[in-house]
Amino acid sequence: MTENSSRLAPGDTAPEFTLPDADGNEVSLSDYRGRKVIVYFYPAASTPGCTKQACDFRDSLADLDGAGLAVVGISPDKPAKLAKFRDAEQLTFPLLSDPDKTTLTAWGAFGEKKMYGKTVTGVIRSTFVVDEDGRIEVAQYNVRATGHVAKLRRDLSV
Repeated sequence: MTENSSRLAPGDTAPEFTLPDADGNEVSLSDYRGRKVIVYFYPAASTPGCTKQACDFRDSLADLDGAGLAVVGISPDKPAKLAKFRDAEQLTFPLLSDPDKTTLTAWGAFGEKKMYGKTVTGVIRSTFVVDEDGRIEVAQYNVRATGHVAKLRRDLSV
């Protein structure tokens, strides 16, 4: 039985990361200092739930951006798979690759979860809002792929 990494809560300092995007360019959390950013973790590019969630973020991007929120998606997928996913779904926000799951673990987004009644170890679909100073403003674990972005927008009044 593996130990779940500790979960983040509002007020915590967001763990820093620097990860390659779909094109292999490094993107760091600190690149977003001075602006709010939604960091979301998802299990796998090009799967039905993850595609729905990514497209919901894509379709809400103009409104989120207008409210001062950037969006970054992180999964264990390799950059080449992320590039295919981005191009297929016309995603216009960075998708970052964390194949060794260091960032996923630091954010509490990797560990034990229930799937079809069984306990498995994997990516825990999670969404965070990081404020301008790099602190966690919203921490949501085990979010649903469908309807999540709409709920987040309601919660943030966007």
